[in-house]
Amino acid sequence: MSSSNNDQNKDQNKGFFSAMTSGFSMFGNAMHRSVNGLLGYEGVEVINPEGGKEDAEEEAQRGRWKQEDRDSYWKMMHEYIGSDITSVVTLPVLVFEPMTMLQKMAELMEYSYLLDRADECEDPYMRLVYASSWAISVYFAYQRTWKPFNPILGETYEMANHGGISFISEQVSHHPPMSAGHAENEHFTYDVTSKLKTKFLGNSLDVYPLGRTRVTLKKDGVVLDLVPPPTKVNNLIFGRTWVDSPGEMIMTNLTTGDKVVLYFQPCGWFGAGRYEVDGYVYSAAEEPKVLMTGKWNESLSYQPCDVEGEPLPGTELKEVWHVADIPEKDKFQYTHFAHKINSFDTAPRKLLASDSRLRPDRCALERGDLSKAGAEKSSLEERQREEKRNREAKGHQFTPRWFDLTDEITSTPWGDLEVYRYNGKYTEHRAAVDSSDSINEVDVRSTEFSPWQFGNLSAE
Repeated sequence: MSSSNNDQNKDQNKGFFSAMTSGFSMFGNAMHRSVNGLLGYEGVEVINPEGGKEDAEEEAQRGRWKQEDRDSYWKMMHEYIGSDITSVVTLPVLVFEPMTMLQKMAELMEYSYLLDRADECEDPYMRLVYASSWAISVYFAYQRTWKPFNPILGETYEMANHGGISFISEQVSHHPPMSAGHAENEHFTYDVTSKLKTKFLGNSLDVYPLGRTRVTLKKDGVVLDLVPPPTKVNNLIFGRTWVDSPGEMIMTNLTTGDKVVLYFQPCGWFGAGRYEVDGYVYSAAEEPKVLMTGKWNESLSYQPCDVEGEPLPGTELKEVWHVADIPEKDKFQYTHFAHKINSFDTAPRKLLASDSRLRPDRCALERGDLSKAGAEKSSLEERQREEKRNREAKGHQFTPRWFDLTDEITSTPWGDLEVYRYNGKYTEHRAAVDSSDSINEVDVRSTEFSPWQFGNLSAE
């Protein structure tokens, strides 16, 4: 973005961003093309992000599926086109990565130092530059094309030894699948209720983040609310799977009314616009104060601007975030931080037996044993059904340990959401464990995975 984007990019004093988004429709781009008659199937949409329309049929032959598996899976999934498949379809282990959704939530903590800087910052607009850069930073990890495991009801994930943060997430509902998370260090608290809504379109999937994310900066008590853009997963069955997140990300300072609106460009022909993010930090009076630009897979920069959204004379574009070095040729496209999340190096003392690291299907997949991973996944899912039957037979209600269901219903662009609130019990639990000298240090890897609980069982 530069000052050369003059009057044509100004709209009601909101500059480049409003002009660019005024005609935007959800997932609208020039990329849609189909491979009609491919292997006898009509209307299979295949998109090569690096190519054009003529590349679609060649692209369809690529990907991780063997042809016979791909064809049979397409026949099975065809009846679900147009449906929300969040929890109705059993997927083969082939498409999974050795991580759960609860761990995926923790990936947002990789660049948590940006929230530390936001808390320390005196300038209210720079505070939003740091905080929104933190929110953008996770998209590099989110472009992975493997699916995380759905957590078992009552499953948890704990993380320590990173940025002074204590992190806990828990699967609080099975139907619909919902997770809650809480993270805290000396600078901020992070609270999220996560629920996904999907629409299966055949060879692609629209994913809507029907959740609520709040960050509280401790120094001034500022509360930030985050609304991320939707995501589109392309080439699920035919072609090489890839992810795009076209649309708006909005972070609002609920304390002052200031906000930042960032626009994720949709991927166009031959990759045009892919990864690009542009937008502004606005005052409560909706005047642009800082422009932001970059690529969510590389870096973000900022520059003070005038009321027209143009860079202020005498200022320069400065980088605020840059993606960390990544492993080369990693099987699951993991970052170093993703490996850290999966390891026991980030586990606290006396790891809960319900922790995702201990899942036998996840562990088997991490070792590369797909057959055992599939069998363990089926076994866990069957045990979950059995536990539900037993619970219902006894008239017991499932109660999360670390989060409480509130009476609050929050509205999102994609529907209403029940809000879970962190109850503080995990903080007490960790303090008690960490202060105890009587705990026998054992190899936590030998702990049997056990997320099961009934009724009002204690958290001990």
